[in-house]
Amino acid sequence: MATVIQFAETGGPEVLTVQEAEIGNPGPGEIRVTHDAVGLNYIDTYHRSGLYPLPLPSGIGLEAAGVVDAVGPSVSDFQPGDRIAYGVGPIGAYAEARVMPAEKAVKLPDGIDTRQAAGMMLKGMTVEYLIRRTYAVQPGDVVLFHAAAGGVGLIACQWLKQIGATVIGTAGSPEKADLAKAHGCDHVLHYDDDVIGAVKDLTDGAGVPVAYDGVGAATWDLSLDCLRPRGMLVSFGNASGPVPPVNLGVLSQKGSLYVTRPTLMSYTATRADLTLSASSLFEAVQKGLKIEVNQTYPLTEAAQAHADLEARKTTGSTILIP
Repeated sequence: MATVIQFAETGGPEVLTVQEAEIGNPGPGEIRVTHDAVGLNYIDTYHRSGLYPLPLPSGIGLEAAGVVDAVGPSVSDFQPGDRIAYGVGPIGAYAEARVMPAEKAVKLPDGIDTRQAAGMMLKGMTVEYLIRRTYAVQPGDVVLFHAAAGGVGLIACQWLKQIGATVIGTAGSPEKADLAKAHGCDHVLHYDDDVIGAVKDLTDGAGVPVAYDGVGAATWDLSLDCLRPRGMLVSFGNASGPVPPVNLGVLSQKGSLYVTRPTLMSYTATRADLTLSASSLFEAVQKGLKIEVNQTYPLTEAAQAHADLEARKTTGSTILIP
């Protein structure tokens, strides 16, 4: 038996319950993993609240790292004792142990421990596809990245600096602004500031070629107004609520703008894309990108972790320890 977190109805953090479940043996193409740490991500709150519906009752969580303790038939890439991590599910990572498809896991290189990995796979691969494939940031680009002190933001600021970009970030407090600056953000603006005016000043009136927005409803119009003509708004999250219906005519009025709503799942849908993304992340970490695991909770306190995340009490990455 293993401790797992499940929910039978959607709602607030209180719907998360602690259960004991039989794990069983891996079948063809599967591995059984004992988790050292589980990653907490904002998408977990969307699943729990019902914004992204799941069949109920359900487990929760898409990211974890640990050690393989059994492999099923036809699995050749892994063996017991391998250290592995994953960041694109399947759902059910909030658990002491689990059986999962081998094709969703990657081996961890030396020098990256499992706790660090649990705090970086989903967020780090999200940054990889955002800045390397959705809009391929080039040296010298000036980019806007909202929530620069969050888990995705801190990784993005560092990786963008590795590329050679100038980063304009937003943050909700002086403390978060300082944290973002310490991780490579060149200019940090508060949401109550004249963000549009500041962005225009910092780009000599041109605007940015790309704005990365995981905040959603509260920053949608602001992000559009920070773009240069033919710029791209990359909307990849809904922390403040979903974006309202979009009038495409506004995009033409504001300068023939582009908008995309990508997901990590689409960008890692094939094994080749998954391993490419993970390898790029590992390389960036080995070049000095730091993964800040700033909060740690027992797995059984997952509900409190959700409450703190949604109250914006967290910075960087948060992990749950079975």
